Amino acid sequence: MKLQESMTGFYYVGTKRANITKLVNIYKRGYASGNLNQAMTELMKKDRALPEVIVCESGYGFKAIKIWADFLSKHEKLSQIPLVIDSDRITAVENFHFIHNRIVDDILNMQEWEESNLDAKIRFLKKFKIRTSEPAKKQIDQIKAQIPGTMQAILKRTFDILVSFTALVLLAPFFLIIAMAICIDSKGTIFYISKRAGMGYRIFNFYKFRTMFPGADRHRKDFNHLNQYTGSASTRFFKINNDPRITRVGRLLRNTSLDELPQLFNVLLGDMSLVGNRPLPLYEAENLTTDKLAKRFMAPAGITGLWQVKKRGRSEMSGDERIDMDIDYADKSNLLFDMWIMARTPQALIQKANT
Repeated sequence: MKLQESMTGFYYVGTKRANITKLVNIYKRGYASGNLNQAMTELMKKDRALPEVIVCESGYGFKAIKIWADFLSKHEKLSQIPLVIDSDRITAVENFHFIHNRIVDDILNMQEWEESNLDAKIRFLKKFKIRTSEPAKKQIDQIKAQIPGTMQAILKRTFDILVSFTALVLLAPFFLIIAMAICIDSKGTIFYISKRAGMGYRIFNFYKFRTMFPGADRHRKDFNHLNQYTGSASTRFFKINNDPRITRVGRLLRNTSLDELPQLFNVLLGDMSLVGNRPLPLYEAENLTTDKLAKRFMAPAGITGLWQVKKRGRSEMSGDERIDMDIDYADKSNLLFDMWIMARTPQALIQKANT
């Protein structure tokens, strides 16, 4: 039997009933321990099925959790199970050390995650962990092979910071003009802020200039029949032509993609890159967790990307085509490819897209 087929339920280390209840609602079964030593003993029992995820409260402290996580990493089977830390009581210093030393697979505030999104996140972590868990020799070979990729990531991030910071400084007066136009055209906030899922299903606040009337998101289901995406993946994405919820200024901003400018803040903060796959609304991201589809989340989230420069404004593009291009970008992602996409982005922006 394959390891992933023998996994069932969850294992929780801590005492927060709300978190345990949330995991029970997702997995229907699981185990919990009140301390790390007990958890270590329980997880080592040969007659116990392996959990699909191990969640640990941060209150035990960095040093204790590190020792415990090192124990898990040395176990052949336990090392393949995602280890998630609840960030509710974590300090900024501990958060840095957890991430810097790659001690855990993710740090989440369990209280803020809805069950469907948490389920999708864990499924992604599980698939990624199983794929990358190999014998020590192969892991060393992988690390050596990834050194050029690491340099690419450093160069990409450096480029993102320089360009986004410079653009924000130069465009500041333009931001003010757009903000005034939005306020004059309709009541409501200047910025539209929503939760999006980016690289590795990381959820962050996504910024755009508001282009719709206030409360437009609540009426999305009323326009499902106008969804431009067709094909087997049509229910995964939502976009309609000539959206009646868009304001007059909003239509101008969308046609020129000026509504996307606030995402330069996301780039500067590290949530996104200038080039990548578009970060998805959570209701779309939670449907993309199969082995093939989840691969698009291996690439950074971006302001512009492959499908934008190839098919922007084409209503006939199906959801399947969009996913295929996202996966294609994840496979080919490198700095030169990003430069190619950026060079073609201005031409794509000229194309009219009333969506």
